[in-house]
Amino acid sequence: MAIINPAKTISTHDESAGAPSRLANKIGELESNIGRVIKGKPEAVRLAVVALLAGGHLLIEDVPGIGKTTLAHALARSLEGTFARIQFTSDLLPSDVTGLSVYNERTREFEFMPGAIFANVVLADEINRTSPKTQSALLEAMAEGHVTIEGTTHLLPRPFVVVATQNPTEHHGTFPLPESQLDRFMLRLTMGYPDIEFERQILRDRFDHDPLDTLEPCMNEAEVLELQKLAGTVRVDDAVIDYLLRIVHATREAETLDLGVSPRGTLALFRAAQALALVEGRAFCLPDDIKRLAAPVFAHRLIVNRRFASINRAGDAAIALEDILKSVAVPV
Repeated sequence: MAIINPAKTISTHDESAGAPSRLANKIGELESNIGRVIKGKPEAVRLAVVALLAGGHLLIEDVPGIGKTTLAHALARSLEGTFARIQFTSDLLPSDVTGLSVYNERTREFEFMPGAIFANVVLADEINRTSPKTQSALLEAMAEGHVTIEGTTHLLPRPFVVVATQNPTEHHGTFPLPESQLDRFMLRLTMGYPDIEFERQILRDRFDHDPLDTLEPCMNEAEVLELQKLAGTVRVDDAVIDYLLRIVHATREAETLDLGVSPRGTLALFRAAQALALVEGRAFCLPDDIKRLAAPVFAHRLIVNRRFASINRAGDAAIALEDILKSVAVPV
């Protein structure tokens, strides 16, 4: 696949760009398709697309009724391929997620029955309402793209993306996700309440039907894989890499934090920045891409020191990260 000239942006009308031009159009179609259902939240939609094209997983955290599950459904319905929804409850078992071997009396052999994780897009709804044991069933799948059952490794379909929703940890009946689980999510975002005009539009759009029911796919599996590959060709200059690394190391040395960003988190921001540049029509990353994505990629990976922590842990991490970003010089 040809590498686009970093000196210019990707134009959807530039015939010399060839396949990248066609794929750039598909990115716009995907965002528009999701935007038919998710009103007034363009940044949330963009971050969801970035996670998909970067080959990462997405965690959506907010209070009930904001549109977390709707966003996940809209992303899944916009893509051709298989989709599975797992409603995480206190009695859900790991085998419900990954699958199990069942004895077949006719063949007198054990046959593997795939669980819900064997889909291109998996919606893990209210992931923090199940036990840590069941939550951990996702770890291998999210990190390696396969699951191991009774000593046998089973590959998952590609592309593979987990879109998880969770309620704030102070809500009743929730189990906080462990740091190892949080670190598997490339991005975490919050939806927030819609503005009054957009909420009025939501009511009008749902007067006689749910627009989610009529949402049609606009991108197939091959195109997703091609875009993920194309995102990996986006140029990241040494100055931008150095800026990223200085932010990462500042999180590890900050007095306000007990746990800084892991190398997995460093790579996640690198990949996400490449995907964001591609979504915005550029063949190169800017320092602003790093700064813009730092909170969605890093905040859920940080642990705030108890001396500085308050009730809202997530808010504390974002505040600590904001202070770090102010202290690290942006390259010219």
